[in-house]
Amino acid sequence: MAIPREIIEEIVYRTDMEQLVGSYVSLRRTGANLLGLCPFHSEKTPSFTVTPAKKMFYCFGCGAGGNAITFVQKAENLDFVQAVEFLAQRAGITITRDDEAERVEV
Repeated sequence: MAIPREIIEEIVYRTDMEQLVGSYVSLRRTGANLLGLCPFHSEKTPSFTVTPAKKMFYCFGCGAGGNAITFVQKAENLDFVQAVEFLAQRAGITITRDDEAERVEV
């Protein structure tokens, strides 16, 4: 069964990127962004940037980037649905499955 797009968008909207990424990486503020060592590759100079206003991250060292779902997928080695469920639980959102959406996608 598919997860409705509206629920996925709500989960991303309600996820605080600073708190999420900060639970994996030590971040320091640099203007509107946050900077830290990338959790996805070994580095000595921080090249991992989080932009809370845009709810995204990007590493200038390895090229990893995306939103909260992408981050959890990479950090926890989860597939898309598992990452959405992980973030929904963090945000206190109950996921309702949409049978019709799955029929349209298949």
